[in-house]
Amino acid sequence: MNSTVIRPPIVRIRNLTKSYQRGNQNIPVLMDIDFDIADGEFLALMGPSGSGKSTLLNLIAGIDKADTGQIVIGGVDIALLTEAELARWRSTNVGFIFQFYNLIPVLTAFENVELPLLLTALSRKERCEHVETVLRLVNLEERMDHYPSQLSGGQQQRVAIARAIITDPTILVADEPTGDLDRLSAEDILTFIDRLNREFGKTVIMVTHDPRAAEKAHLVRHLEKGVLSDN
Repeated sequence: MNSTVIRPPIVRIRNLTKSYQRGNQNIPVLMDIDFDIADGEFLALMGPSGSGKSTLLNLIAGIDKADTGQIVIGGVDIALLTEAELARWRSTNVGFIFQFYNLIPVLTAFENVELPLLLTALSRKERCEHVETVLRLVNLEERMDHYPSQLSGGQQQRVAIARAIITDPTILVADEPTGDLDRLSAEDILTFIDRLNREFGKTVIMVTHDPRAAEKAHLVRHLEKGVLSDN
């Protein structure tokens, strides 16, 4: 008799709320968010500007802290971590892909990708091997000595993807990863992200306004005025 192994979700969110202060006014951003993300899922978060998409992504990534609620990622309740613990947790568990790449202009593609590894115990030789492997994965092995200003927008975003996966993180969070790219470059980037999900089993959580980008995801959730829905 065959038995199916049911794995716990990689992300488990319960009763999550978040608000910001604007002067004397309390502005609610997320209200009682409650959902799970399966291990190996590719989730797209959509909604109008100001709906709370990026705030939710930042909470999941441990960049920001919720007012109330629980965020458990890989069995760790990150809401209970101190700032120092959270920084260590982020460095090995979260890969970030931003709309505007966030590359350091005075560093080469190789050096930008290597940055997260400088916090590890890897030797220089091991770091080089890791960096060369991921740059080869994103088809930039011949551009590793180029600076960001010498690369196209699509190439810069591929460097950012390589940097995001260099530590083999638990989850990849992508905030409008194609928002600053032309259509052809955007398709190229989405293909890479899709490949990381399908071939390497990476859990991807992507915020996007673009319906074409959302089509790559397995699951689309919508935020409207801080409330999460399925459609």
